Amino acid sequence: MAPNVLGRALVTAKWLSEAVRAGRVGTSLRVLDASWYPPQKRNARQEFKERHIPGASFFDIEECRDQSSPYDFMLPSESHFADYVGRLGVSNDTHVVVYDGDELGTFYAPRAWWMFRAFGHKEVSVLNGGFKNWVTEGHPVTAEVSQPAPAVFKAKLNTTLLKTFEEMMQNVGSLRFQVVDSRPEGRFRGTELDQGLESGHIPGAVNIPFHSFLTETGHEKSIEEIQQIFREKKVDLSKPLTATCRKGVTACHIALAAYLCGKRDVAVYDGSWSEWFHRAPPHYKVSDLKRNKA
Repeated sequence: MAPNVLGRALVTAKWLSEAVRAGRVGTSLRVLDASWYPPQKRNARQEFKERHIPGASFFDIEECRDQSSPYDFMLPSESHFADYVGRLGVSNDTHVVVYDGDELGTFYAPRAWWMFRAFGHKEVSVLNGGFKNWVTEGHPVTAEVSQPAPAVFKAKLNTTLLKTFEEMMQNVGSLRFQVVDSRPEGRFRGTELDQGLESGHIPGAVNIPFHSFLTETGHEKSIEEIQQIFREKKVDLSKPLTATCRKGVTACHIALAAYLCGKRDVAVYDGSWSEWFHRAPPHYKVSDLKRNKA
């Protein structure tokens, strides 16, 4: 294994810049910018047009989702995903590298990484450190938008990587799998609002805020450090594990961190707290704030 391709789930900026310089971005290697920001703060598509990694295409998470769902960013159908990524030049044989421009280093890229894996794609990696560190390290950027030739992608949903509301409800009683919530502690505990929603968590869930896995520079921590984080929270990576968050995005950081430790089968509860808050009975929404008022 090349030292700069870390279990294929991560690639370094050095590895990718060498691939860009060597002209390898094409049918066998596609680079996707999966940035998303609150519209009032930043415009991801406009920023992509202004500068991005040479040869990259824009992966619009607003387009590649189930637009009939009342919840944000739910997985699209197999045919929707296949059609969308096929138009970006991605086939089943393409190595896909995803990144985003978040100031943390990585935010939405693990969601795109998980989406590809959920639809059966094996060769997909996150750019370690994201666009922020790509720029900091002096790698090339461009405003030139490439037009990849369309490809055929066949999607098959791997249901082992996905949990539904019904499965999460059953698990509250059966505890067949561990649940890790990646939101900040205040939102997990229910002491601060979660984007306008009352917050709290699913009974039995453990809290590991997603940024725990990132260094100050925005790179993934070492495997040893990640394993220690899971150990400290008494999460057993040898047993079934599902990740949740606010809307199924930062939960994918849990899946990525576990993957780096050798656990390839972490499921994501796609609806996450957005769905749970609206559908679960009151006693299945654990909140310190409500407990203190009682």
